[in-house]
Amino acid sequence: MNIDHIEAFIYISHYGSFNKAAEALFLSQPSVSARIQTLERELNCTLFSRESRRVELSEQGKIFLPYAKQLLQVYERGVQKLQLQAPGRQELRIGCTISVSNYILPWLLPAVREQHEHFQARLTTELTDQIVLKVLNKELDVGFVRHITHPNLHSVAFYEDPIKLFVPDHHPFVRERYISLERLSGQELVFFECGSLDWVRIHRLFESLDSPPRIVYHVDHLETAKKLVLQGCGICLLPSLCVQEEVKQGALHAIAVPELEDISLRTNLIYLKEQPSPFISTLLELRKRIWVNAFHTVSSLSHPLNEDV
Repeated sequence: MNIDHIEAFIYISHYGSFNKAAEALFLSQPSVSARIQTLERELNCTLFSRESRRVELSEQGKIFLPYAKQLLQVYERGVQKLQLQAPGRQELRIGCTISVSNYILPWLLPAVREQHEHFQARLTTELTDQIVLKVLNKELDVGFVRHITHPNLHSVAFYEDPIKLFVPDHHPFVRERYISLERLSGQELVFFECGSLDWVRIHRLFESLDSPPRIVYHVDHLETAKKLVLQGCGICLLPSLCVQEEVKQGALHAIAVPELEDISLRTNLIYLKEQPSPFISTLLELRKRIWVNAFHTVSSLSHPLNEDV
């Protein structure tokens, strides 16, 4: 019995469609149909009822489905175990956004290697949509992306980075522990835009002011925004993680704005449901420890997450 045939059976039962199952498996519809026909011959039964527009499990199919799922799960666990035992196959293909590449992986990857001596990583930096597509297409094992959901992916909250107001040294706000949103009126602002819904909320908060801050520079890159602030070109709302070194050195200062306390930038770890990497459990175990060790300079501003999405 071929495990690919079992996988096709499970996908069709989930989607209720040969076409949708084929799309999810990146196969042609005839290929999926051929797999099911072969499986039905081996089992000497009919697994699906094709009388209605929606493909439904036959009575025999309903009986076989839980066993098929167990077979696939046992196979995947066995593959993971072999991958961990084989030094030459311990490569993890990672897709990530620029911020993760710059500020998370330099801390995370050495910690994974501490637990897996022969661990190797191959990194690809892309936008979230491209990473999702490559994980689905099995070109990447895992991805670190903005918060997303997809029926074929596990999407686990990995860390949440609070968005704070950062000002350069010698700015008048440095002398204050916190300011109200109204104090931003008339201020020259460097606005970093990353497409997150939280940034939309910030726009709306600004619109509620009688005199909103003046956006002098509107940029889509963290490092550009940070350098403009360091040069005294304005103040900026930034994810805390990207300025940890500048805060530590005293070049930038975080100013609390109560109206912004619940606004953050969230990154999720994604991977295929049916074929997870053997390193997933290690990555999830390391979340909290890496956060404490790597980001202690902004630990009061940021925190890891534990829930699945």
